[in-house]
Amino acid sequence: MADSPIAAADGLVVVDVADDIAWITLNDPARRNCVSARLSVALAEVCEEIAGNSKIRVTVLTGAGSTFSAGGDIDSLTGRDQPLEVLYRGFRGLAALPVPVIAAVNGPAVGIGVTMQLAMDIRIASEAARFGFVFSQRGIVPEAASSWFLPRLVGISQALEWCYTGRVFPAQEALAGRLVSKVVPPDDLLRPRARSPRRSPPRPRRCRWP
Repeated sequence: MADSPIAAADGLVVVDVADDIAWITLNDPARRNCVSARLSVALAEVCEEIAGNSKIRVTVLTGAGSTFSAGGDIDSLTGRDQPLEVLYRGFRGLAALPVPVIAAVNGPAVGIGVTMQLAMDIRIASEAARFGFVFSQRGIVPEAASSWFLPRLVGISQALEWCYTGRVFPAQEALAGRLVSKVVPPDDLLRPRARSPRRSPPRPRRCRWP
């Protein structure tokens, strides 16, 4: 199937469908794909459209440019007139999708950029990816139910070390700590796997009686 757009919600989230796979791209590379209220709402709207498309079998989420997501847009998300529920609309949309969701982490993913991945089914990282639960550096607690998800994925000790230190760590450490299931070269991250040609089953050999 040729690529076909589902939505370009406010330009901040772009989705293409190819071979029954929905490829979602966080599309604000100038701001390193920071999660703003507008981006979160756009992501939620896109997820609703995907959920209503019975032909889609898998969803893949990645970031435009060299960054997956540099975290949350604090000014956008903490305004007095901005309900906190807006921040979680995109996360809830991803978690509610009726198909497997894969995070294709193409570059740095910190703060919200990493906690949003925890509810996804599979996380695959580029060698250029970096991860950071940097909330302690901001004097805030990890959000998006990450305090529930993270220990169940990586174990309590590893979860506490990453969250207490707030340090940024490379993809190979994320693999060793079971945060991601695979690390691949950057050029291979979004390359569709070639399909093996279908072969006809061998014909049964007939016995020839003398």
